[in-house]
Amino acid sequence: MQRKTKTPIIAIEEHYWDPDISKHFSAAEGSKAPGIQPRLHDFGDGEYRLREMDEAGIDFQVLSHGAPSTQKFDPETAVALARAANDKLARAVRAHPDRFAAFAALPTPDPKRAADELARCVKELGFKGAMIHGLTNQVFHDDKRFWPIYARAQELDVPIYLHPGYPHPAVVEAYFKDYIQEFPMLARPAWGYTMETATIAIRMVLSGVFDEYPKLRMVLGHMGESIPFSLWRIDQSLARQNQMKRRFREIFCEHFWITTSGNFSTPALICSMLEMGVDRILFSVDWPFVPNEPGVEWIESAPISEEDRVKLMNGNAKKLLKL
Repeated sequence: MQRKTKTPIIAIEEHYWDPDISKHFSAAEGSKAPGIQPRLHDFGDGEYRLREMDEAGIDFQVLSHGAPSTQKFDPETAVALARAANDKLARAVRAHPDRFAAFAALPTPDPKRAADELARCVKELGFKGAMIHGLTNQVFHDDKRFWPIYARAQELDVPIYLHPGYPHPAVVEAYFKDYIQEFPMLARPAWGYTMETATIAIRMVLSGVFDEYPKLRMVLGHMGESIPFSLWRIDQSLARQNQMKRRFREIFCEHFWITTSGNFSTPALICSMLEMGVDRILFSVDWPFVPNEPGVEWIESAPISEEDRVKLMNGNAKKLLKL
């Protein structure tokens, strides 16, 4: 692909699967799309990842385990598998330090040990933060049992990326069962992922976790899971009863960054820039679930200033992740 600019591109939501973790995934969680699994299992030494990065002109990826990672295991299994997966991911990054960085997989079923694993990954392995997927065994991550993870993230000065997982079974049953056979993506990226992940983020703002940890930083993919579009209404509605110490909009825009992963929409980008500011938006593709080329073509052609384009393509990632 012929790049339009020479601006380096950093993509920060680019996935892999650890074979020892992914063999536990259910049918709903394991991707059956042609060609996806070989790409997920390519840590940079196979025929797909680096070649497709080069073909599209992507210079650097931040690797993260795909959903649901270790969020649905029992505590002991989660701890053992997360630690082993992070060690393997660290080896892949060390093999290509000019092309890869990493987010840790956290064993959230054991929050204290998840916090310890985050510290190990950052201090010993050089990881740039962590990614958490969906709910942990059907529990929302605003629950105070998970706050030790956020305390450690603040202490380490690294972000936590909130990524979708397959929605709660009761949600799938109540909202999607009539259409899920004919339209299986409805419960996944078409709507279910967005609905549940946005709810997780909103609950975190309401929980008070950001009052407790005022320097905690979070990341949402897929152009903020639609929250920027609804931000005015959420803020205005919650303010009617005046029960929050600070306005929802203030807290969200102070503590969240968003990425373009799998959502190459110019109207959504412009809306997000107007609502949150360009400094809060980072380029991502969502590879291999979404191919690299459309994302690169879109960001290079988006009707924004060159100064803003550079921020989106690499500057904001460098600042947030200290790359």
